[in-house]
Amino acid sequence: MSSNSALEHMISKVLFQKEAELISHIDSAYQESLNNLESSRGKLKAERTRIVEAARKQAENLKRQIVGSARLAARNQELLTIENAVNNAFEEAKKRLQASSSKDSYKELMKHIVEESISAVGGSNEVIIECNKNDAELVRKIIMSSELQSKSKVQARVSDQHIDVLGGIRIKSADGSMTYDNTLDSRIERLKPLIRKNIAQMLRGVA
Repeated sequence: MSSNSALEHMISKVLFQKEAELISHIDSAYQESLNNLESSRGKLKAERTRIVEAARKQAENLKRQIVGSARLAARNQELLTIENAVNNAFEEAKKRLQASSSKDSYKELMKHIVEESISAVGGSNEVIIECNKNDAELVRKIIMSSELQSKSKVQARVSDQHIDVLGGIRIKSADGSMTYDNTLDSRIERLKPLIRKNIAQMLRGVA
């Protein structure tokens, strides 16, 4: 073999080895790229899932907030409606009471209120009755009536100090130890919770 042939053979051998090494490196880089791509796909899929899940939770929270706000607003509106209805009903009742102050039915009501009030502070020998200016004469007639005198041995007198109420009386023992508010105003206030309940049941369709 000539020196030229030997050189060519050696060059070819070196080139073959380098070619094999290069192909091996390319294959390795390609495989690594595939692995990286597959890993990236997994990470992207996981990230997409995380984003979608976070968006779903945020949407659910927003939905709950909207529903909660709507329910609260509806509840507040219902309470406002009930309160307005109660106030309107009692304003109308007050007007009717004021208009009926001269009727026999009102006189009978006042008679019942006086008797009930005296009985409520029955432990006293003497009581003082307070009422509005318009009812003062009526109350005096009631406590001086023979019917009441026969029912109660309590000495009752009407105070010269009038109170600003629709009607009814406020009674107290002479020593001030006992007081009973039996004015129409207080009786109306005691009825309000029951009226509110009834109106609420009507609004909700409850019998």
